[in-house]
Amino acid sequence: MARLEELQAGLRVRGIVPGETVEVIAVDVLAPDVTSVTYRQPDGRTGEVTLYRSDEHSLEIVPASGSWTFTGVGDRFRLAAEALRIHLAHLFDRSLALHSSRLEPLPHQIVAVYEHMLPRQPLRFVLADDPGSGKTIMAGLLIKEMLLRGDAERCLIVCPGILVEQWQTEMHHRFDLSFEIATKEKLASAPTGNWFCEHRLVIARMDQCARDSKVRSLLQAPECRWDLVVVDEAHKMAASYTGNEVKYTRRYELGRLLSAQTQNFLLLTATPHNGKPADFQLFLQLLDEERFGHNPLYRFHDVDVSDVLRRVLKEDLVRFDGTPLFPERRAYTRSYALSPAEAELYRQVTEYVRGEFNRADELEDHRRAGTVSFALMTLQRRLASSPEAIYRSLERRRQRLEEQAEEFKRAREKGERVDLGRFVRTLDAEDIDELDEFAEEDAENELVDQATAARNLAELEAEIATLRCLEGKARELWQKGEDRKWLELRQVLEALIDSTVRVQEGREDAGFFADIAREGGQSLPPKLIIFTEFRDTLEYLVRRIEERWPGRVAFIHGGLSREKRLATQERFATHPELQILVATDAAGEGINLQCAHLVVNHDLPWNPNRIEQRFGRVHRIGQTKPCSLWNLVAEETREGEVYLVLLSKLEEIRRSLGGRVFDVLGKLQFDGRPLAQVLLQAVRQADETEARTQWKRVVHDALDLDRIRGLIEDKALAHEVAGEEMARRVSANTQRARALRLHPYAIESFFLQAFQSLGGKVERVDEGIYSLPSVPLEVRQRADSLGEQVRRSYPRVSFRQKTSELPNRKSPELIHPGHPLLRGVVNLTLERERHILKQGCVLVDERDEGVEPRLVFGFRHSVVDGTVAPSGAPRAISQRFIYVEVDRSGSVRNAGWAPHLSCRALRSDEPAASEVLREPECVELLLRAAERSGPTGASVEVGPSLVGLERLALQYAAVHVGRQHREEVAAARLEQLRKVRREVEACLRSNIAYLEQRARELRALESSGKATAALNAQQAQRKAEELKSRLRSRLEELDKQAHISSGRPVIECGFLVVPLGLLRQIAARIGRPLQRAAGEFDGLGREKGDADAMASRRQLAVQLVLEDQRRRGREPLDRSAERLGYEIEGRDPERGSLDFIKVFPVSERLDRILLSREEVLVACNDPEHFVLALVDFVDGTRGQLRYVRPRLRQAPPFDEACLALEVPHLLKHLEEER
Repeated sequence: MARLEELQAGLRVRGIVPGETVEVIAVDVLAPDVTSVTYRQPDGRTGEVTLYRSDEHSLEIVPASGSWTFTGVGDRFRLAAEALRIHLAHLFDRSLALHSSRLEPLPHQIVAVYEHMLPRQPLRFVLADDPGSGKTIMAGLLIKEMLLRGDAERCLIVCPGILVEQWQTEMHHRFDLSFEIATKEKLASAPTGNWFCEHRLVIARMDQCARDSKVRSLLQAPECRWDLVVVDEAHKMAASYTGNEVKYTRRYELGRLLSAQTQNFLLLTATPHNGKPADFQLFLQLLDEERFGHNPLYRFHDVDVSDVLRRVLKEDLVRFDGTPLFPERRAYTRSYALSPAEAELYRQVTEYVRGEFNRADELEDHRRAGTVSFALMTLQRRLASSPEAIYRSLERRRQRLEEQAEEFKRAREKGERVDLGRFVRTLDAEDIDELDEFAEEDAENELVDQATAARNLAELEAEIATLRCLEGKARELWQKGEDRKWLELRQVLEALIDSTVRVQEGREDAGFFADIAREGGQSLPPKLIIFTEFRDTLEYLVRRIEERWPGRVAFIHGGLSREKRLATQERFATHPELQILVATDAAGEGINLQCAHLVVNHDLPWNPNRIEQRFGRVHRIGQTKPCSLWNLVAEETREGEVYLVLLSKLEEIRRSLGGRVFDVLGKLQFDGRPLAQVLLQAVRQADETEARTQWKRVVHDALDLDRIRGLIEDKALAHEVAGEEMARRVSANTQRARALRLHPYAIESFFLQAFQSLGGKVERVDEGIYSLPSVPLEVRQRADSLGEQVRRSYPRVSFRQKTSELPNRKSPELIHPGHPLLRGVVNLTLERERHILKQGCVLVDERDEGVEPRLVFGFRHSVVDGTVAPSGAPRAISQRFIYVEVDRSGSVRNAGWAPHLSCRALRSDEPAASEVLREPECVELLLRAAERSGPTGASVEVGPSLVGLERLALQYAAVHVGRQHREEVAAARLEQLRKVRREVEACLRSNIAYLEQRARELRALESSGKATAALNAQQAQRKAEELKSRLRSRLEELDKQAHISSGRPVIECGFLVVPLGLLRQIAARIGRPLQRAAGEFDGLGREKGDADAMASRRQLAVQLVLEDQRRRGREPLDRSAERLGYEIEGRDPERGSLDFIKVFPVSERLDRILLSREEVLVACNDPEHFVLALVDFVDGTRGQLRYVRPRLRQAPPFDEACLALEVPHLLKHLEEER
């Protein structure tokens, strides 16, 4: 117990903050029994508390002897320091998710995540890269990186229902993230009443959330906040203008709800812009309504979206070597003439559809009219699909309408008043849009089969009679097997298969598809996908193909489970005999088919965006062959004529603009309308000549070359060119990050040591694979307290991605940052050993034969802004961890990224820590560290008059690291905040000015007795005041975000480094001399002699290597001052790759060299690019230079700080030229 009177500045006290020891900064006695205390917590946060006499029993003063005695056990200190480094892994490995996930990222993906999104906190962003560019990968990387960095704990992914399982699989397989899918059953059985609040990582169906008011209420609950929300296919959250009114869809309202419930909001879409600037600005309002808000005077205004949106086109994407990522895209049109019977059926069915459309227009119930119109449009599309589709559709429609007629008669006989509309589920325009978007064929069938415009029984029976006649003609055509489209498709398939066989036989006369067949190679023939909109047509095509080419066709459609679709996808990709896949659009969603590179559009969709989506099933990352697309078009149909002109114009433009033309199909507008309305108009107009004249003009205007070029360039979007220069820059940065990564080697060696120190058992199964037969109870309990689950045993685990991806069921589980078992081990190790980090210890530098000891301190530094984190502390917007070392002269310098790893603990046969600390050199160093340290040795504020070595280290961190850190963060952040501020002010002030002007006008009208019903002056003024309040609040928030300051560096650990030379000296003095080899070098690359002379020799060796690298045409960079584990980066200007060169000054008698553990980890992380430069001094000034690549692939056990390499063995791999 401590009395209030004992409290004074500089003391370390327990009991003020639960579970922590704090440093007292100031004490103010308010009364005899009341004292105000200002304190600092271990993480640097400060606070103030008022203590009363009754609080004394919980207070405890921590003796000064517990800090910086340097008597801690070295092995335990090294383990604790490494546990701290892994706990703060994101501060040491800025690409942590990249290095601990199962993927091979591409340059544009790394740039998107690590340069565009992660630096923007809070993140409000649209990722709009082209289809097939890997947006799911980018989102997964972002999610995992934010989770590992502690920037997110709760994440929600919202996507179309057909994609939820794909998202769950991708997150688990690639990133080891276990997302739960929200289902009706789970939501209904939640113990707390709100299932969303009970789970951290959730995937939800977009339309379930948008349509179900109960689900929306759960998501809208104040306690249901998310750290990150990701929306896939976000363009479906659309709003649009109808006249001067905005039409907000249910999905758009869901977007608004989610935007308000999260700090970080990421929208994924390949089509953020539908060609209408006003609608695009409505979409941007989901990110920031106050910045992109609606202005009553005009629908949209020019805004710079480069900080909230990124778009990269496929043609701009490259690999790390600068070569194009995607192959060429080619499209062909295969037109054909209908047979007389087909033409007659088309004419009669189209007349029926046209007549029913006209009747639907007369209906007073607009919902019913819209439903009937959609059903008729779908029937017309099925007419163009296949004889099977139209026959089955007419048959089902006739049967269902007959059932309606019978039900109507029964109701009338009972005296009931019946409206025919009651027999059909009616939909509004939004329902129909959603239905068409997702190609929900079962729901479509229901509407096509029974939605009718008949107003009475007579009209219904007349329609049934018409349908019976049409059905008979369709049946006759179907029974004859007369299908010109099938003949056209068969010609394509015959040419392809025949060419494939001829190529495989080595024949010269391989035919029309010879080049395409050769692209497939000898082992796997080219594969083709046929897309149709309807399952009836799919079954019909599969039947006919199977009859002609048995065993060569597979199929997928929306009625199959995801497991069956994936199984079919796998069979199609791996079985050479399966050359043809028939698929519907619904089945194609979420399926990647890069194994094929040929596509046939058997049915041309009325939504041209689907053509791009279909092509995107094969033209995506991983595709290596040029992709070809064939469109089958009937010449003598209204729809076919429109499409022939459209495709012909697109081909003309493709020849001018290349494959980019396929990227704008979804943006095309035809006189302000979508293509479906143009096609429908062409079908509905009775006058064929007039119809043709109108739609030709509309199509030609929409496909004007300059207009298409404008859509591609689209100044409204933030395009980024992912060219060769960017790829090489990213490649170099990625290589640097890989060389210094924690995973796998640093984490593997730590885990094996720490796990066993906690009582766990490890058995080696194979190279890089281990068995953990028993996980200690304490580890399992600790993981459970962290909200994680850890098993009792793990039969096979690995830390390396390649060994965790073995092609069999025995693939080991990957242990990586974020894995529950690793988290439990790190957390428990820190709890047990953290006190040693502040106690300090003595470690030995085996590679230093000098006699100068040095102190090393590890600091954590934060840059904060004026906002407040959930904990109540200032929000840290950037953090760094640095090690600095101080010698007796007061010199302070960078100590590297993990200096504790390259020093070892004292051994039992060496002088003890107490004996080392009594050595004069160490006494002098530690006395300096204690100067002006206050009454108990606690740290005090940094100032120019403080000369204690701990203060010098703290001062170095605050002045040099802290200032630079703050300036770097501020430079990037402040300009962005100024831009947001300007646009927020411009938007809100213009709205305020309009409303105030409108209020004045309304007051004048009201005073003259001409009030308006829509808006009165009081309402307009109230809205203006609300906007003023929002503006003030937003500007205050922006001011807080712009208030960027440097936090106080926090010392996390410290240790005393004793050179091996000094340790020998100490051992000799106490009569226990250590053994040492004779000569200038002792055979382990350790130098003896004057420290300045040794430093001069090392510097000269570095200069010699730099000059040699330049002479070889490389671009070297000296990074020796940063102590990264190598001295020089040697860049190959042609390939852009880096060599990490460690320079060794050596002599002729050298038989071994000694690598520090930091150097070994760099060598293991990038074995092909870690180079030893051996500089052999001949006359003391000039050296012979030899390069060796040791190609290390295994780090030594954790307790070993160095690795000795045999020089004769290394020289067998000598590289005179590289």
